[in-house]
Amino acid sequence: MDRRSFIRRGALAGAGAGAAALASPAVAQDRITWRMVTTWPKNFPGLGVGAQRLADRITAASGGRLTVQVYAAGEMVPPLQSLDAVIDGTAEMSHGAAYYWQNKSTALSYFTGVPYGMTAGELAAWVQHMGGQQLWDEVYDQFGVQGFLSGNTGTQAGGWFREELTGLDSLKGVRFRTPGLGGRVWEKLGATVTNMAAGEIFQALQSGALDAAEFVGPYNDLALGFYQVAKNYYFPSFVEPGLATELVVDKAKYQALPDDLQAIVRDVCQAEYDTVSADFIANDPRALKTLVEEHGVQVRQFPDEILEAGAQASMEIIGELRDSGDEMTRKVTEHFIESLNVMRTRTEGNDLNFIQARAKYFTL
Repeated sequence: MDRRSFIRRGALAGAGAGAAALASPAVAQDRITWRMVTTWPKNFPGLGVGAQRLADRITAASGGRLTVQVYAAGEMVPPLQSLDAVIDGTAEMSHGAAYYWQNKSTALSYFTGVPYGMTAGELAAWVQHMGGQQLWDEVYDQFGVQGFLSGNTGTQAGGWFREELTGLDSLKGVRFRTPGLGGRVWEKLGATVTNMAAGEIFQALQSGALDAAEFVGPYNDLALGFYQVAKNYYFPSFVEPGLATELVVDKAKYQALPDDLQAIVRDVCQAEYDTVSADFIANDPRALKTLVEEHGVQVRQFPDEILEAGAQASMEIIGELRDSGDEMTRKVTEHFIESLNVMRTRTEGNDLNFIQARAKYFTL
């Protein structure tokens, strides 16, 4: 699917959304209809499709007792206002990424992805089995909402750059779209950072307002059309090693659901975490092949000087958060560091050694 196709479909689908957005959630004969607003364009590979699939699975698993209607970015509210829509009662659900809301609490960045931090598997382990969910609940309790992991892109691509990077000096003044704590890392490396929704990035690149941009990886970036403007595609992202999406629900309304419907929402989110991850693992390499063979994209690795400086900047930022005057941010940071140091002994001592051996010795 090309960029024009999914944006055109989203515009057509959104034509009648205004009237629907004014309706209140339906409750009839023990049947409930909830509205999900998302940060993604309609039919967007991996993420937008994942949000729709999650909604459909909840509707099907509940036998229609809890029907979820999806509103893509801009159909009900602007993409980066979807959490606010749940907080103020405009919608019952939001599908996005927790680090988009770091202006509300910096601690939320930990539940999407941290520079040089947890992989997809490590993040799920932390949230599900090491107390991460309980901390996340504490953060979101301040806003009357509940968050669930709902997908993961895996390690992302590092970004699209108009000019080839030769070292740190190449980054000075580069206008770069990238969100979260990763944006703060790139600022320390010399870039000028901004965040914007997926559907806005191409135009900013095309107009020259941006010199570089990252979103997710080949599967999404092919559809967004970045290759038409920038040809230097850098791997891997060292600031987004395992990026999770989230489903956020109105907590009071969620807790008012029968126990089985609460379980359906929770369990479908967990299932979608794995499904979305598998989707990216399957389709990123296919999309990258298309980008290289059909569009002349140059795949490049970041110079070691940038990787090393990025690691140093990441440690500085996480250290600042650990010493933060905000108690919740400090608490989450300390727990994240402790948990990562436990899990990395397995990831680096076992998984990494296997991957290196396979790459070196095994060919089919």
